[in-house]
Amino acid sequence: QLVESGGGSVQAGGSLTLSCAASGYYYKTYCMGWFRQAPGKEREWVANTYTSTGTTYYADFVKGRFTMSQDNDKNTLFLQMFRLNSEDSGMYYCAAADKGAIGDCSVQSQYTEWGRGTQVTVS
Repeated sequence: QLVESGGGSVQAGGSLTLSCAASGYYYKTYCMGWFRQAPGKEREWVANTYTSTGTTYYADFVKGRFTMSQDNDKNTLFLQMFRLNSEDSGMYYCAAADKGAIGDCSVQSQYTEWGRGTQVTVS
């Protein structure tokens, strides 16, 4: 079970760090990712890490502002978000792709496990 936390309300220009409790997932997955969905919009990819290499990729609109990481035990994922703006508002989801997946982890269909999300509001 993936459980996100850390969302909240913040002023534009501020920062938030989201967490995803992912005990037991990291080494059983092909990749883990963060997605977000704004009201009235489709869910979109934010970032992902390929667990075999630890390589992380970011969507262009967050590159340089967001950082995806994990704790030493790989039980918790983090998404550090800086210089937030109103377009960053939305529900943020943590997701895991099964070990058998291949290919591009920016694609939502790769992911078989999803958290319920945590709300981020930037005003």
